[in-house]
Amino acid sequence: MDLLRRHQAWCQSAVLILLGLITFWPSVGFDFVNWDDPAYIAENELIRSWSFSNLKGIAAEVVTRNYAPVTIFSFLLEYTFWGMDPSGYHATNVILHVANSVLVFFLIQRLTGSAFIGWLTAALFLIHPVQIESVVWVSSRKGLLCSLFMLSALLVRMKPDSQNRDDLWYLILLSLALFSKAHAIILPPIVLLYDLLVRRQTFAQAMPRHVIPGFVSLILLLMTMGAQNTVLGGVRQHMSLGLLQIIAVDITILWQYVAMLFWPTDRCVMYDPPTSGIWKQVLIGAFGWAAIAAGLWRIRRDHPLWIFGSFSILLLLFPMLNFFRITTLMNDRYLYLPCIIVFAMAAGIIERLMSAAAHAETSQIGTVVRNRIQNFSGGLCKAALTVGMLSGCFVLTSEHMPVWKNPESLWTHALSRYPDMPILRIQNALTVYDNGRVQEAIQLMSRALQECKPDELDRERMQDFVRDWKLELEKSHSVADRSLADQSESQ
Repeated sequence: MDLLRRHQAWCQSAVLILLGLITFWPSVGFDFVNWDDPAYIAENELIRSWSFSNLKGIAAEVVTRNYAPVTIFSFLLEYTFWGMDPSGYHATNVILHVANSVLVFFLIQRLTGSAFIGWLTAALFLIHPVQIESVVWVSSRKGLLCSLFMLSALLVRMKPDSQNRDDLWYLILLSLALFSKAHAIILPPIVLLYDLLVRRQTFAQAMPRHVIPGFVSLILLLMTMGAQNTVLGGVRQHMSLGLLQIIAVDITILWQYVAMLFWPTDRCVMYDPPTSGIWKQVLIGAFGWAAIAAGLWRIRRDHPLWIFGSFSILLLLFPMLNFFRITTLMNDRYLYLPCIIVFAMAAGIIERLMSAAAHAETSQIGTVVRNRIQNFSGGLCKAALTVGMLSGCFVLTSEHMPVWKNPESLWTHALSRYPDMPILRIQNALTVYDNGRVQEAIQLMSRALQECKPDELDRERMQDFVRDWKLELEKSHSVADRSLADQSESQ
């Protein structure tokens, strides 16, 4: 029986791999975008060669406000193989995402004991439209690598009969995750919660195994906090808000994240959620979260996985909720790991409802016949619902993915959503400038200065661009005039 289950698991994994490649492989033909990609690839001298100074720099230096040596080392490997060809970088992202989906399948199946919940969760995680940014944006490599090692660490650490050797592997994988992206600092608290809530250990029993992982995470946290030394980019209207105001904004944002997962349309590279005049939304949102918290409290003893999952979602999102200020309030990529738990909960509800419906329909039939009919009808309903949901996700993902094909398509789409957001106007003008249309770029940036009410930092940055581009244009005109004059004299 174990051999049969193992064979089924690998067949299901093969289906996930095929599904992921069919969905995301078209992105291999995409270009880099001018949103962190230049800093990580085109302008990053650390990945140009395997010199000792470069290897030392990868191990010690911060790149674009992130200390992520494993991520930068992955770019060094890729630059060695395909230089500035974006296809290889995109292919690696797709392969990493597909590998993560297989890990999700095995992890959720282990936690729930259900192959259906595990596979449906992994499939939704794999092709949901909210994952597009994480997969097709080359600079999101750090999140994919970090997730790969985090999921592997959880698989090792959450074994039913975890041993000391597993703790060593967990520490190694945790370290690799931390050196891919600092977000992995939330992994030790999640594992501690699992020991307390699911394994039912006391704090004194659980804590000794978490001292070293917690210490390693603390060191990385201190290192990466020193790297966050700029507020350029993104949106900043929330930077001056107090703690209670940030909590109020977070209440509404969390509901928007839920809406993203269950109605995944209108995706965008950046969002501009309101931070004022939202007291009605805050009150309604707070009431909703309070009702959910009350429901979870009632089932805390009988369903510890639900409690564990709910706390884990908050931990996974906590670094992005702006208690420690960052320059973006919302992004699709912030849901890359939290969506796993939401999808697992939804799959669990679906499985329970289908089983209950099949049982009700066959309650008057003999036991053997009833079991066979229940298995058949339940399986048929699950298959139909699964195909329907995945088909919808596939269509939406395929439709939106070309937005990330190149910088021009990315910023044109974003501006159609938020035409007055300063950072989007800046990036659009930079794209035009990079394409050699300097005069048009000057016009776009000048118009943005007049129309979109940038704050002081953005205004100064935009004025610098306009000044520098005008000087460049004047120099090019002077060179052209001298060239014409020289030609006239020679004639």
